[in-house]
Parts: sequence; structure tokens; C-alpha cells
Amino acid sequence: MPPYYFETAMTTDSMTAHKQLPVHTEHLALGAKMGIFGDWEVPLYYRSVIEEHDWVRTGVGVFDISHMGEFFVRGKSAEIFLNQIVTNQVSRLEDGKALYTPVCRPDGGIVDDVIVYRLKADSFLVIVNAANVEKDFEWFVKNNQTDTVVSNETDRFALFAVQGPRSTAVTERLLEQTVSEMPYYSIRQAAHWKTGYVARTGYTGEIGYEILCPAEQATKIWRALMAAGKTEGIQPIGFGARDTLRLEAGMLLYGQDMTDETTPLEVGLERTVFFEKDFIGKHALLNQKKSGVKKKLAAFELLERGIPRHGYDVYVNGQKTGVVTSGSYSPTLKKNIGLALLEQPHVQAGEIIDIQIRQSQVKAKVVNFPFYKRQKKEKG
Repeated sequence: MPPYYFETAMTTDSMTAHKQLPVHTEHLALGAKMGIFGDWEVPLYYRSVIEEHDWVRTGVGVFDISHMGEFFVRGKSAEIFLNQIVTNQVSRLEDGKALYTPVCRPDGGIVDDVIVYRLKADSFLVIVNAANVEKDFEWFVKNNQTDTVVSNETDRFALFAVQGPRSTAVTERLLEQTVSEMPYYSIRQAAHWKTGYVARTGYTGEIGYEILCPAEQATKIWRALMAAGKTEGIQPIGFGARDTLRLEAGMLLYGQDMTDETTPLEVGLERTVFFEKDFIGKHALLNQKKSGVKKKLAAFELLERGIPRHGYDVYVNGQKTGVVTSGSYSPTLKKNIGLALLEQPHVQAGEIIDIQIRQSQVKAKVVNFPFYKRQKKEKG
């Protein structure tokens, strides 16, 4: 079986100067192999990446994603403000619903991709990528021309993702409330916590829930979660498997598959752009749409041996035509897969491309995206 390599900026160097997750000692006690992701010390894996990946696809696992950022946006103009700063249509959200959306610069480049939850008419929760917390907060404040209050409350919360076919039973046992009827991209308050939420969201392609709880209660809740999932065989899952799961499911990673140098139209996020409203970056994206998108993100699978990595060059007929943004061995498909930003017209399924892997060019085929879709047996 091919060796696994985590391609993102993650190392096992000295970790003394980095932030630690609220349940850091729990991860060490479970035997986690720790590494660095951005400013955070995080679990890479506990047993093996492939074993953990397979367990989420077939059972239930829990990820500690407390490194993610939480902004609360409050005030009578909160909806107006958010509708201006993101590309998606926040005004269509009902209480307890959520949407995925890019945040763009005036030139259309992606500042970040976030999830916006509407808690009530004048109160929203925005989950942002860990590496972008400071940048995003500055961007939100800079572009706030209303009386809306934006607060960065990242340090106040821990965030646990319970994912997999058996995640509903575990989450209901932990929270002592029904969540099975929650539709995808919805949120509700945890019944027995003063400040805590459960959201029907995830980054794996499986049914799952994300539990936001006060940081000071994180250890207690983590232990309760592990106990609640004992019958279902819950296992802690590291960031290595999180990467392979999201790649198979067609979920993009900021900093690799999209950056501030790419636009939503280039990375397949057209569905999240509503030109019927005003938002930062609208005019640039309209111009790009009218003139034609010159490069697009495409999925591929290797036809020969090798593992594609972020930054590897892509060629067609000897001419460089793009670059790999993400790549890995797929434990589910038993293939080497990846994403690449390619010049048009080389993004159509069936196109043969060559990827420069070390000293050789390895053939690959453009395929439809995503690589994996779960068979839906539950609502959502």
C-alpha cells in the first residue's frame, strides 16, 4: 500500500511555541502523533491515516477542530453586512440554517471560504479557517460600514466534529436530544448547555455533526463524547485522514485548492456566487464571467504509479498547462487522485494529462468531481 504523506504545511518540528488545542492532553493520552498545522499543534494520526480514514467511512470518528475560528456578527444590520462581504445569498437564510460561501477581494480573489450560520435575525455565527482568523477579522472590521458588531470569539470555544454513518446515535446520546431530523447545513442550540451549538455540517462527505462548546468545558465534553460513542466504537481521528476524506468528497482546502490569487469561478464555486445582489468582488467576477474563465480546477486520477503532490507541474503535449493543488492516495478508491488548476480547455473528463513527479512525467486522466459520494440513507 502506498505510503501516506500529508501535503499541507504540517511538520513534526519543535512544537513549544505553538498553540495547543483545549484537549491537548487527551490527544497525548490517546497516543496521537502530533504535528504543526499553521500556528497549532494538532494530532496527525493515532493509529494510521488509512485505518482512521476507513473508520469514518464505515463507523464513527471524532475530530478535534478547535483550531477553527469563530466570529459572531450581531446587530440589526448584521444580515445586510454579511450579504455585502460574502458572495452567497445570506438573506435567503432562515433561523437555524447555514450556507457555505467565499469571501472575496475587490479583484475577485478569495480571502477565505467560510460557513455562515443564522442563529436568529440579528445574530450570525461565521466559522473561518484557522490560518485566516486574524486576516479575516481585519477584513470584516475594515469593510463594516454598518452598526454591526463583529467579535472574534475563537478562544472561547472548542469544536468537535463527529462524522460517519454511526454519528447520529453518538451525537444524540451525548446531547440527550434528537438530531436525526436536522437537515444538512442547519444548526441548533445544545439543549443542556447555556452556550453551545450542534450543526449538521462536516468536512468528510459522510453524515456528521459539529459540536461547538465552551473551551473551559472542552475536556469534560470530549470525555463524555468518547463515552457516548463506546457502543458504536467511536475513534479519535487525526488531520491526516481529515485531508484524504475531504479530498475524496470534493471539499476544497484554502491555501492549496484556492487562494487570494484564484476566484470562485476558477475553482468550481460558481454555485456560491449570487450576481443578483451587491458584494465585494462582484464587478471583477462579472467581468471574468463575461470574458471567459481561462483556468479551472479539475479532478484527476493517475494512470501510472506515483503520488501527486501540491505544487507539481502539469503538462499536455509537452506544454505546461497547470499545477497540482492537492493530491493523495485514496483509501476508499484504492487509487492516487488529486486536483489541479488547469488552463482551458484541458479540464474536460477524459482528457489525458502528464504530471511531473520527481524526474518523470506520469500520465493521469481528468475525471468527474467529486471522487466519492455516500449513499444517502438518512435525511440531510
